[in-house]
This record gives sequence, structure tokens and C-alpha cells, in this order.
Amino acid sequence: MSEVTEFLADGARQPRNRQWVPESPVALEFNGLSYAVMMASPQDLEDFALGFALTEGLAKSPSDISDIGVAEVEKGWIVRAMLTGLGVDQLTERVRARVAESSCGLCGIENLEAVARPLPPVAPHQALAPAAIFAALAALRDHQPLGRATGAAHAAAFCAADGTILHAREDVGRHNALDKLIGALASAGQDAAQGFILSSARCSYEIVEKAVRAGATTLVTISLPTSLAVDRAKAAGLSLWSLARDDSVLLVNG
Repeated sequence: MSEVTEFLADGARQPRNRQWVPESPVALEFNGLSYAVMMASPQDLEDFALGFALTEGLAKSPSDISDIGVAEVEKGWIVRAMLTGLGVDQLTERVRARVAESSCGLCGIENLEAVARPLPPVAPHQALAPAAIFAALAALRDHQPLGRATGAAHAAAFCAADGTILHAREDVGRHNALDKLIGALASAGQDAAQGFILSSARCSYEIVEKAVRAGATTLVTISLPTSLAVDRAKAAGLSLWSLARDDSVLLVNG
């Protein structure tokens, strides 16, 4: 908590106490190899590592990742885990490619190809009732303690078909919040197709891809999608609702 000065439009000023949203470097290590360093809020990091591994394709199922350990170090946090299965080959290939990035221009080709890689098709599903979205939006704030305290945290929630929020996670980063949620669903054995995902963030193509790879069939976002997010949602068959407000929502694809 820090004391700051608030300036008002009428020229007045007043002292205020503000809590900042926590943000720290979080290093993700799999099988002893450094895979990525993410800027994240250091909470629910076990869920984060599991969800990240699933959405990155390092793990095909929760059983492919084990021994998740979280340690606070001088400059941030380290999350270590063990991978088995096909993800081991991808892990070593990614580490090899990252080393090559510092000395060649070929990595951009690999990255462009990765963006265009087809997503798995979304399972057939029933259309979501807009009333469920409004119910979830009305309840979301109660599941955002970090957001209420700081006004600066994103949230991702998994909701039942009627809009009841079953799981929710927060983070300074919108992608991280979704990865944490996906990890929480995997740990709970919750089928992401048996409900919908609600994200407080702008809908970029990465949000669409993470939702599809998690097995979700419907994604609702509070902000509008990018053009690539719309294209990716249509190609995969993901039902996408955006610009969700208390009294209106847009059906983008479905």
C-alpha cells in the first residue's frame, strides 16, 4: 500500500492510499531447461505452469506434467516442473530455436508458420443463451479480489451454462490469467466444453487459441476481438461473444 496524491478536476487535491497489482518475473523451467520468463502476478503459479504447458502444446494432458515446484528467489520466482510424452521433443526444439534466434534470421519464419498453424476443431455444442453471459458478468466482480483492490488485474473465469462462475483466476497479464484458469480446470478435472470461458480482456488471437487448445467451445470477452482472433475463431468453430456489457453483447461467431 502506498500513499499518493489525487488531483480533482475542480483543482482540489487529496491524499489516497493505493495498492499496486503485483508483477514479478516468473521463470518457467521444464525438465531442468529454461523455457520462458513471464511477467506475472505471483499467485496460483502451479495453475499457471500447468495451463501454460497445456496451451503451449508441451503437455497434451495434465498427466504429462508433474512435480510442479514454486520457489521465490532474489529477483523473482522460479516454477519448475517435469514433462513426459511428446512435449519433451517440443521443449528441446524450442530451446534450440531460441538459442539460434540470437545469430540468425530464420526464427521469424518459424514464428510466422506457428501463427498460421491450424487449430483443432471445436467440438459440436449448443448456442449459449445471452442471459448466461449477463449473469456471469454480474457475478464476476465478486471473484476478483485482486481487481477490486488494485483496479489493474485481469480476470478469466469458467462459467456453467447458466452463467454460474465455477472457477476464476487473476493476473496482471490477460494471457497469464487465462493460463492460470486453464491449469485450474485441468487440476479439477473440469471439462472446458461443459460451460464457457469469460475473459475481462481484449480478445487477441492468443486468447482464442488458448481457449481452443483447452477444449473450450465458447469464449466471451469484455472487449472486442482483433481481426485475426475472429479469423481463428471461425476456422476452429469457436463460438465467440465480445464487447460484453451489463445490457448487451455481440455474437461475433457462432
